[in-house]
Formats: sequence, structure tokens, C-alpha cells
Amino acid sequence: MEQYKQEFINFMVECNVLKFGEFTLKSGRKSPFFMNAGAYVTGSQLSRLGEYYARAIHDAYGNDFDVLFGPAYKGIPLSTATVIAYSRLFNKEIRYCSNRKEAKDHGETGILLGSQLKDGDRVVIIEDVTTSGKSIEETFPILKAQAKVDINGLMVSLNRMERGKGEKCALDEITDLYGFPAKAIVTMKEVVECLYNKPCNGRVLIDDKIKAAIDAYYEQYGAK
Repeated sequence: MEQYKQEFINFMVECNVLKFGEFTLKSGRKSPFFMNAGAYVTGSQLSRLGEYYARAIHDAYGNDFDVLFGPAYKGIPLSTATVIAYSRLFNKEIRYCSNRKEAKDHGETGILLGSQLKDGDRVVIIEDVTTSGKSIEETFPILKAQAKVDINGLMVSLNRMERGKGEKCALDEITDLYGFPAKAIVTMKEVVECLYNKPCNGRVLIDDKIKAAIDAYYEQYGAK
């Protein structure tokens, strides 16, 4: 596992973004782990988060894209933090773009924030996490309605590795449905590998009990 991935896992724990216990998801599933990207709230946290995303995006898609699109609302700070980090780390200016929930009819009109999209733009979408692919169902037509863009891929922070609408995980379902790759900075398999019976910030977060709960969860909901 790359060093920055191990650091990112520790960073999620440090920021209280990744938790272990018992949580009820929107889907109704009882999960032994939960990720809440809304817990990144300080300048230093967003700066580091942008760097992790920038490294993962560079590893997955190189420099061959023009725009980083972050769907409202959580995608707005993700996209801005990441393009700043990308410029600093890889010396390339990537434009950021996000959508509004409602189109603005005065001043800077339209549905987009940041850069406007133009024909031929190569776009990478950035999100926190996806379990069902619903956000991409909303985002894809927005992008295609603005210009003739090429979507190079999607980057999320964590691949939960559980079934989406079918037997595959949501990221694989997105690839099958829309034809572009969907990647994550880390997978839950890598999280378990990094944290199982190993101290993180002075605590063992995945002990034998939590590991057994995670294994049982994937026995029931794991993607194939």
C-alpha cells in the first residue's frame, strides 16, 4: 500500500471522519463502520484532504484532464481544496467547477459555480463516498447538458466495497453504466489491513470484535 494511503487512513481517524461501532445507514443497513466527510472543518484539514485527493487523482488519471467537478454540496469544498493542492504538487492549473442546487437568474447566472464548461473539456468528478450511485445519476446529465465534455473518471475517498443496486459495488456499477472509471483513495480492505490490531492515535480501532462485525457485514452485503 502506498505511504500516502496509510497516512490518509490515519488522517480520517484523526479527524473523526471514519468511525467504528454500529451505525444505521440511509439504506437501512446496520454497518460496523461509518464515514462522514462533513467532519473535515478546519483549514489545515481541508488542505491535507486536498493533497490526498490530488495524489490519488494524479495516480489514477495523470494530468490529462482540465476540470475537477464537485457536485453540490460536499463536492464544492472538495473540488476547491483539491485544485489548489494539485497546482502546488503537480504544477498544473486545473479548473474547478460545481453545480448549484437551483439556477441563479442574476449576476453570475446559470447552474454552475467556478469555471464554465466548454466543448472538449476533460472532466474528473470528485465526491466523498458513494454507496448507491444516485449522485452520479444527478451529476451526469448536468455535465452533459452544459457542453460536450469527456468524463475521464470519478474519485471518491473511500470504496465501501458493498453491493450497490445489484451484486457489484457502486463504483463498478457506475463504470458499467456510464463507461468511465470510478476510483477511491482507499478501499475498506486497505483500511482493515492498516488498522486491524494495530494502534492508531494510541488506540486499536479494529480489534477482533470489530473485525468479526466487518466480516459479517461483508458476508451479507459485500460486493461480488
